[in-house]
Amino acid sequence: MSEAVTVTREIVAKYKGREGVLTHILQDIQGRFGYLPPEAMEVVAEEMGVSLAELYGMASFYARFYFTPRGKTVIKVCRGTACHVRGSERVLAKFSEELGLKEGETSPDLKFTLEAVNCVGCCALAPVVMINEKVFTANDPGKLLATLRQGENHDQDH
Repeated sequence: MSEAVTVTREIVAKYKGREGVLTHILQDIQGRFGYLPPEAMEVVAEEMGVSLAELYGMASFYARFYFTPRGKTVIKVCRGTACHVRGSERVLAKFSEELGLKEGETSPDLKFTLEAVNCVGCCALAPVVMINEKVFTANDPGKLLATLRQGENHDQDH
């Protein structure tokens, strides 16, 4: 039995018998694995008495559920108006070039995922990127990426 099956059964057991908990179950699974593994989806459907198609339909409605593994470092380039005007396309292109990834792709070694997102609400800092849910100015994406690759602490402002 795979780890995904074992962990998913434990998660489902916490919610069993309660109504309206499918999204909570999926959030817990994704929190553990970083995405929704197919075998986990099968367990949820079986244990919660819903069809697999219904479960995938519900999960795919939400943009924050992922069906493929994501990188340890998720880089989200803001495309809001202020960021766009201040060069977010250049920032995205630089990250794409440096990582060898297109928008929406994850590196084969699962180190990086590159995404473009709508406004993150930090317009005064534009252009910005979010790295694992923390916001950074992206005036020099090459330097920011070099810092990430060196494994330096990227919790501080750049």
